[in-house]
Amino acid sequence: MKPQSSRRTFLKCAALGAGISTASLRAAIDNTEPMKITQIDAVTFRKGLRIGGGPGGSEDAEFWWVRLHTDKGIAGTGETYPFSNGEIGALKDHAHSLLGRDPRDIDGIWRNLYFQGAMRNAGGADMRVLSAINMAQLDILGQACGLPLYRLLGGRTRARVRVYNTTTDYWAIDEMKMGRDTMKIVQFLLDRGTTAMKIYPFSAPDNYLSSQALESGLGWIREIRDKAGSRMDIAVDCWGRFDFTSALRIAKALEPYNIMYLEDAMISSNPETYAKLARETSVPICVSETLATRYEYRPFLEAKACSVIMYDVTWCGGVSEAKKIADLADTYLIPTSPHTCGGPLLYTCAAHLSTAVPNFLIMESNYWKYAHQFPYFVNHAPVPKDGHITAPEAPGVGAGIKPELFTNGDALVETVAKA
Repeated sequence: MKPQSSRRTFLKCAALGAGISTASLRAAIDNTEPMKITQIDAVTFRKGLRIGGGPGGSEDAEFWWVRLHTDKGIAGTGETYPFSNGEIGALKDHAHSLLGRDPRDIDGIWRNLYFQGAMRNAGGADMRVLSAINMAQLDILGQACGLPLYRLLGGRTRARVRVYNTTTDYWAIDEMKMGRDTMKIVQFLLDRGTTAMKIYPFSAPDNYLSSQALESGLGWIREIRDKAGSRMDIAVDCWGRFDFTSALRIAKALEPYNIMYLEDAMISSNPETYAKLARETSVPICVSETLATRYEYRPFLEAKACSVIMYDVTWCGGVSEAKKIADLADTYLIPTSPHTCGGPLLYTCAAHLSTAVPNFLIMESNYWKYAHQFPYFVNHAPVPKDGHITAPEAPGVGAGIKPELFTNGDALVETVAKA
């Protein structure tokens, strides 16, 4: 862009930025200059980075990036995970339909890619790639406007975003383990102002929940309640491992402990069964980042099958689709709680979205990721302070991708398509 033109575009967009609604997002698009996608790259990362040491440090980056280059010199980056081989294959399948398109056509490109997938069983790698492309488009639009992403999503509804800590052995805090070091973990988080955590207390071979396994899991929760009282909010995730009978046993057993919500007690494949679970327990029921697009969330809302909606912006169809899911949930007065345990762009985009949507409850974070993994890749991934984060103010996603990744051999760039 010419300097004078860039300034004029910035001023027009800035005037809109104080209160852009979904409808006036189109105005922001119309007030930037036309451009074309000229090159599409897939960016993966070399194996064996061993970031941060400890249990998490033995893992390779589970995420990868889509980069869209334009004829105006603006490049946008999107992210998805965790099956890069299939996802990059899907990107190669769809790349021809992106070259020459204007990346500002957020809904048009989304609709075309969604239709191509929906007519061939929408979901999987195609949906995750659509999500990454959508993120990259909005990154481009934000840069063209000179505005942070949350401004394109409607502006602030809150100054800061409350987070919980997902607590697992494979993304451990200083190698501490739940069950063995439960209260050390709780105190570690409380000392840093984080007053909510998600735990995985219930597991069983062959997905059969014995009375012993149920009691063992409840022991974690009793210990937190007995020693930390109400200072620590608790979310329980079952990772979809149980059938209705076991899910109901877990929900009933959790009722005395005033938990924040029960997530993925079953696979999110049957809204009627979830509605039955919701009717038979007082525990708030959360579904689930395993769903994608407003079309899959709608029957759960209509069936009164949940108290909280969770989505992942790198799986559900992208940032703009997550905003539509949140708006749909808001019509039912249902709050949202974004899933973020992927890469740094997911986490940062979720912070933008959580800043903007009115029906926000709490956002996922993970100490190992924001303390060790994310800083290896980006400069501006939000770090919790007093249990809250704030979205970056830089234009677009604003995560501040480190340029040295592309010069030191850590980032492996494959040009998938070029005009």
